[in-house]
Amino acid sequence: MLETGLPELNQRQDTGNACILTNRVPVRDENNQIVGAAAVFRDITEVRQLAEEISSVREMKKLLEAIINASQDVISVVDGQGKIILVNPAYTRLIGMRREDVMGKPPTVDIRQGESVHLRVMQSREAVRGVPLRVGPANREVIINAAPLLVDGRLCGSVAMAHDISEFKGLIASRTGRAPLQEQACYTFDDIVAVGSAMRMALENARRAAATPATVLLLGESGTGKERFAHAIHSASQRSNRPFVRVNCAAIPETLLESQLFGYEAGAFSGALKSGKKGLLEEADGGTLFLDEIGEISPAMQVKLLRVLQEKEFIRVGGVRAIQLDVRVIAATNQNLEEAVKNGGFRKDLYYRIHVFPVFIPPLRCRRGDLTQLIGHLLAKLNWEYGRSVQGISEAAADMLARHNWPGNVRELENVLSRALIVMNFDEDTILTAHLPPLAPAAGLAGRYSPAADDLPLSPLTETVAAAERRAIAAALDGCGGNRAEAARKLGISLRTLYYKIDKYAIADDSV
Repeated sequence: MLETGLPELNQRQDTGNACILTNRVPVRDENNQIVGAAAVFRDITEVRQLAEEISSVREMKKLLEAIINASQDVISVVDGQGKIILVNPAYTRLIGMRREDVMGKPPTVDIRQGESVHLRVMQSREAVRGVPLRVGPANREVIINAAPLLVDGRLCGSVAMAHDISEFKGLIASRTGRAPLQEQACYTFDDIVAVGSAMRMALENARRAAATPATVLLLGESGTGKERFAHAIHSASQRSNRPFVRVNCAAIPETLLESQLFGYEAGAFSGALKSGKKGLLEEADGGTLFLDEIGEISPAMQVKLLRVLQEKEFIRVGGVRAIQLDVRVIAATNQNLEEAVKNGGFRKDLYYRIHVFPVFIPPLRCRRGDLTQLIGHLLAKLNWEYGRSVQGISEAAADMLARHNWPGNVRELENVLSRALIVMNFDEDTILTAHLPPLAPAAGLAGRYSPAADDLPLSPLTETVAAAERRAIAAALDGCGGNRAEAARKLGISLRTLYYKIDKYAIADDSV
């Protein structure tokens, strides 16, 4: 450098275990003549080690990303704030959503039915396994396993792996020769909105029923959520990992219902498969059979269904051999089965077989205290379906909904909110009265619903029923001037039953 006069910068010099970086420059006098040299030495051993570690971390990150991307398992990761930070190609193939559509979004963005396992894991800090969900635009059925990401005891996020249920169905069919499962329950009791006492009582009764193998009869008007209750009861039962098979008795023609339910042997009728076919009862073996709209089945089918409940066995169409069955039955109807029994439209013995544990689901007009949470719950679902981001509803619009009858119950509420989202502009995030379709106010419903009734303290069902029976009998006797025969006729019970209940509830003549 003294000879050339050129500085030497960032020169690396190894000295034993140390790595030195030097900068050397000439020193010149006032005549610009070189009179000396100056050198600065910097020990960069730690910097070099840090760079090597960074390089190693980068290589490890690339290796991990390559492993995750090569995995055929569907993987998604959320951070400590509950935002999706990683999905692999298998995720986009199965779920049907692009990476850019979900990155940075909450983990509920891909869920169609069920509860986010990421949020559940981050709340409990415990792993979950075998959670059934429906995800993506195609409503795919998957089973989810998830675990928290803990670093030095600190929660940093959650990782989940999803498996396509259709793969399990194919594996079961190939290994056991059994037909694949028809359906799996997609809802739990956590998916049911219950704020008021009427709905909380129904939910509590359903929870008690789920803990037993008893047959359950779900009673309620159309659109109240009987099917969701059936899903939840199965999910909370000891059969939760077994099939959940739903049969809509009103949707299947009577001529096909028997073969669909019981299956048939080869050659049982014209057009039958040569190998025969298993029915829905066999598909539900070991699990739960949900008979929706059971009041619609014919008397002939009622006899055969009674045999299933009594003997735990059935015979295929065209068969002679009885097949043993282990199945838990949940039935649902919006009809008055007691009245149907009196009219001869429904068998009394079958009624008492399915009426082991009745659960009455109140109509929406009797649970107006649930409206706010129901609206929020439904908006979250509809936002996903319609690609919207509606945040809530105005006070005036909420008041308008509260004054409506809701003859269609929760199903009608969902339809009304759907129509509101359709007419809203994409830059609007609050439902206004202008967005709602015309709704009839709940005029004349004072006798059917009292707003204060939903706020009564929760009491045992037996006490509530007893109090209602006593009031009804006392009112009937009073309206008939004490004529017990006439009161029994109006109440639709026998005179003997009326005398029994008068004695049971200690209803004195002077009290009526």
